[in-house]
Amino acid sequence: MDLVTLLERIGEAPTAALFGLVTGVTFGIAAQRSRFCLRAATVEFARGRMGDKVSVWLLTFSTALVWVQAAQLLGLMDSADARMMAVPGSWSGAIVGGLLFGAGMVLARGCSGRLLVLAATGNLRSVVSGLIFAVVAQMSLAGILSPMRDRIAGLWITDGGRNMDLLATMGVPNQAGLVLGLTIAVLALILARRNHIGAPRLIFSSGVGFAVALGWVLTYALSQVAFEPVQIESATFTGPSAHTLMFFLDRNAILEFDIGLVPGVFIGAMVAAGLSGEMKLQAFDGPVTMRKAMIGAALMGFGGMLAGGCAIGAGVTGGSIFVGTAWVALFFMWVGAMLTDYLVDQPGKTVTA
Repeated sequence: MDLVTLLERIGEAPTAALFGLVTGVTFGIAAQRSRFCLRAATVEFARGRMGDKVSVWLLTFSTALVWVQAAQLLGLMDSADARMMAVPGSWSGAIVGGLLFGAGMVLARGCSGRLLVLAATGNLRSVVSGLIFAVVAQMSLAGILSPMRDRIAGLWITDGGRNMDLLATMGVPNQAGLVLGLTIAVLALILARRNHIGAPRLIFSSGVGFAVALGWVLTYALSQVAFEPVQIESATFTGPSAHTLMFFLDRNAILEFDIGLVPGVFIGAMVAAGLSGEMKLQAFDGPVTMRKAMIGAALMGFGGMLAGGCAIGAGVTGGSIFVGTAWVALFFMWVGAMLTDYLVDQPGKTVTA
């Protein structure tokens, strides 16, 4: 069945949601099996180690670059039409939001995407943190926190009514993004070999990057044949978490890519955990852990909305098409996470996710 036939049978909005579901399931399976987590990678790096968690993050990030840039060179997508690139970005939002999100994911012991994956395996701490994250994200998008977000974001915005395309700004060839991705992938594989990471985990790590490319390609293809305008987007969890929450609370909410993405990740992670025997109910270790997780989730909800994306949305999805503010947000997420680990967590604490 081709895409036009699918649109005629179920409609544009359900097709967008279906594509979100497919992207989410792919992401959820790969993220659960690879244990991909930016928070764990930043903490490991902050403590002077280049271990398996850094290796997995680098491989995911690099394969996202490779898959997405290759798709663009093959004409399967055009990043210039992506919503993240086509609207103004906020440098101030990327800096402040990145710092807040980085601090929040250390306190909550996982970024928003990781919390969703863990929640699907029975982690009740992640369920509570994820709900707080979604509520605060919605408050930051259209609620009581939105004026503060607008003020901070408006301090320093990108010029020209669009975000900055780093590759175009630097004047490098179109193949430069693919070359950079391959270079980082080689580094990741060298680190993976030193850390004795097995082939299955490496494959699933690259699968997370593939899921990001899949979302871009599917939404771009839909935009080319749909009658109504379609946002070209991929995996991210700040806006989609808020939209999914409102979808179940508002009778007038409509189907879109976001509404399929979040349940898809949950379903994919649950299936992967079930098949591997990793389903297990887990609760908070104590009141201190609970307070930190709740504060961290709130910081991520506001910070992610301010930064224009979460650790996945800005850090991998936006980074894969070289959105200027996404790379800045990712950098400050690392800074915020490393500072928080240094100031809050005990130096000898084991890095877990």
